[in-house]
Amino acid sequence: MSRSASEIKECTLLGNTGVKYPVEYDPSLLEAFVNKHPDNEYVVTFNCPEFTSLCPKTGQPDFATIVISYIPRERMVESKSLKLYLFSFRNHGDFHEDCVNIIMKDLIRLMDPRYIEVTGIFTPRGGIAIYPFANYGDDEHQELAAMRRREAFASAVGRGQR
Repeated sequence: MSRSASEIKECTLLGNTGVKYPVEYDPSLLEAFVNKHPDNEYVVTFNCPEFTSLCPKTGQPDFATIVISYIPRERMVESKSLKLYLFSFRNHGDFHEDCVNIIMKDLIRLMDPRYIEVTGIFTPRGGIAIYPFANYGDDEHQELAAMRRREAFASAVGRGQR
């Protein structure tokens, strides 16, 4: 059940060796393809351990692992476009919480997933580690979204008590 060329024609970055790395935040880099299994509910997870952005006040670099998990509907994000999109944050000045929410909202606009969550595991700076978590669930996944927020909160509280 291979994909035909017409099914992946929107994926212009995949296999393109002449791609230029962005120097500014650019959500237009994100590309999607059709989910061949929209009748199945399944989870897709991306682990992006080399995320970098800049502090909006000091310009100092911030480093993080970004974890994105979603339940697709009709469209799915193409991984090379996601890589380039995340790279576009390299010179983007924003707080950790903003980056995580921007990533989530851009992916919602691209895919209209059933459910999505984005976690930032930022390297400590000044003795403080920040782990923002943002999620969204459609009408059928509101309970899941609420449960995952509770779990994220409980996990954060647990980390603080060690």
